Amino acid sequence: MKLISWNVNGLRACMNKGFLDFFAESGADIFCIQETKMQPGQAEVPVSGYHQYWNSAVKKGYSGTAVFTKTEPLCVTYDIGREEHTGEGRVITAEFEAFYLVNVYTPNSKQELARLSYRMEWEDAFRAYVRDLDQKKPVVICGDMNVAHQEIDLKNPKTNRKNAGFTDEERGKMTELLTAGWVDSFRYLYPEAEGIYSWWSYRFRAREKNAGWRIDYFLVSERMKDRIADSKIHTEVFGSDHCPVELLLK
Repeated sequence: MKLISWNVNGLRACMNKGFLDFFAESGADIFCIQETKMQPGQAEVPVSGYHQYWNSAVKKGYSGTAVFTKTEPLCVTYDIGREEHTGEGRVITAEFEAFYLVNVYTPNSKQELARLSYRMEWEDAFRAYVRDLDQKKPVVICGDMNVAHQEIDLKNPKTNRKNAGFTDEERGKMTELLTAGWVDSFRYLYPEAEGIYSWWSYRFRAREKNAGWRIDYFLVSERMKDRIADSKIHTEVFGSDHCPVELLLK
């Protein structure tokens, strides 16, 4: 089974930059996107053979997630069951026979860490949410989780130590999530791989210089790790400031 996740940084814009070509070529069984930045009905996504599920933010042009799947899920739910974390379109959960799929767009802590305290509350609520799911069946978590977990996961760790996405607090919450029973599929297979990132700033020619961050993930429940056949980061694919990431399951 092939799963793909991509923060498209505005789906309508990305569709003008090769999104549909990559979608068709990927042959994904499940394709998850983050930062759709659109409401239902603002654009048609002409992909046949897929069931589509959307969670849009109340605020127009902001956040949003979507799931495209060839197999119809047993059940689909939105958000994480907490009113204070509803309205930004950040989570879609699709239940399949063998696992839950959770597509997530984690809140950014913003410049000067203006939203870090909210981010910490979100992290605890999200971890509790997926732990509850994991008690029923294994959980695959994918999406833009807005944190580079280890120094190996970004080009310039020393100069970014206190910046959003690489604070001790955010990294600590990712450690807590992994410790709670999840495996980072890419690091599981490629623990020493360097210089492979999934996001680059549009500033300072960062992508040209490969001054990037690995902040897009596929995490799987610990008891699923033997099903990981491969975990890929498609650095060759453009169209967004992020590139797609992929998980192959046996």
